[in-house]
Amino acid sequence: MVDLRTKYMDLELKNPIIIGSSGLTDNVDSIKQLAANGAAAVVLKSLFEEQIMMEIEKNLGDYNPSHSHTETEDYLTYFEKKHHLEKYLNLIKDTKKAVDIPIIASVNCRTASEWVKFAKEIEKAGADGLELNIFMLPSDMKQGIDENVYFKIIKQVRMQIKIPIAVKIGYYFNNLAQHIVQLSRTDVNGLVLFNRTYSPDVDINAEKMIAGDSLSCEHEITHSLRWIGIVAENTDCSLAASGGVHNGQGVIKELLVGADAVQMVSALYKNSPALIKTVLAQLQNWMDKNNYSSIAEFKGKLARKSIANPQFYDRVQFMKYLQGEE
Repeated sequence: MVDLRTKYMDLELKNPIIIGSSGLTDNVDSIKQLAANGAAAVVLKSLFEEQIMMEIEKNLGDYNPSHSHTETEDYLTYFEKKHHLEKYLNLIKDTKKAVDIPIIASVNCRTASEWVKFAKEIEKAGADGLELNIFMLPSDMKQGIDENVYFKIIKQVRMQIKIPIAVKIGYYFNNLAQHIVQLSRTDVNGLVLFNRTYSPDVDINAEKMIAGDSLSCEHEITHSLRWIGIVAENTDCSLAASGGVHNGQGVIKELLVGADAVQMVSALYKNSPALIKTVLAQLQNWMDKNNYSSIAEFKGKLARKSIANPQFYDRVQFMKYLQGEE
């Protein structure tokens, strides 16, 4: 019998399958289904800083300024935040009672603001870990991303809690590999590569902007495969792959390049929680076939520093096409 256990964020997991933050993880019944089908851990649907602030602004906008004052606005802001936080804390408590797998809370934040103070309440509610989903799209042409914000948020959150912290990032950085390695050397216990961002599309018939496909495709796995393979042997924390992992083959690929775990979401939306059992069976069968008794025996075997030709990771162009070869 092969051993599928792995360690991520200093948490002992029975296998490498984590269900990422999504609508699949926003209620107890759904999480119970995921656990029953073999999920090793779940990341609860994120508490969104941006969404809460938009609701606060909307509610404040409903008031006539002539009938309002600073104290009223402060109260409404406090009440709105408290309402969202209490709802989230109850989800943590109820889920911890319902399943016996690690429950990782998630906060989607853009600033090193008072939102990080919620981390202490999340820890008190019983979360096994906290994932900070930090993302800033570099769309401002006059000003780039202040990458120091990531370090400020991590520092402030770590001051609040002792439970493991993971940071989920995108890949819009001046020097991505360097940024990942630097983040790994802070007080985080794990990094998730990568965020899947909202993408716009165009309706050419209506001539208007529309939302793009919100679910990932299998080919998107190449982003995390490349960068996990490049940084795996230089990071000081565990790594989880996110984006494009749709089957057992995808899980195996990520483990081979150095991931400690993978996050799955889109494939479950397209299928059902029962897919988890199929993926685990595919992983187990592959390990049996290749005489591996544990994940540790092959994890990182194809990382950049472990292969004879690291150019597989460094190359950015298809040379045979550039040279006109058929």
